[in-house]
Amino acid sequence: MDLRARFTEEMKASMRAGDAPRTSTIRMVIAKLKEADIAARPSGVTAIPDDQIAGMLRGMVKSRRESVDLYRQGGRTELADKEEAEIAVIESFLPRQMDDAAMQAAVAEAVAETGAASIKDMGKVMAALKAKHAAVLDMAKAGPMVKAALGD
Repeated sequence: MDLRARFTEEMKASMRAGDAPRTSTIRMVIAKLKEADIAARPSGVTAIPDDQIAGMLRGMVKSRRESVDLYRQGGRTELADKEEAEIAVIESFLPRQMDDAAMQAAVAEAVAETGAASIKDMGKVMAALKAKHAAVLDMAKAGPMVKAALGD
């Protein structure tokens, strides 16, 4: 089942269950998806593909994590808890992320594939990782691993 269909089915299920916070978060995701589809129309795309949807979801999670930090610093734990609940719902639609061992292996493979020898080749390695593992690799964690593999 593609992500769009999953959003619809999950929203129906949460509405039936009376889970208002989950329903609200899924509606927010669907609205963001419609916004992304509209933004992609000028380039001739009527509906963005699943890999771009996953990127959109990761962006939503990232902004909520930043909000959680700010709310915690400001002593607004109720708002931080609400954001964390939204993060959990959004992450339920994302594919499982690679663990550290798998990330190390993917980085080593990308370094070997690109023939990277120094830190100057970091961009090539990151591009290879993104092309091959974008959906399941946290690029923020991959950066330092690539840097370490290339010898700082």
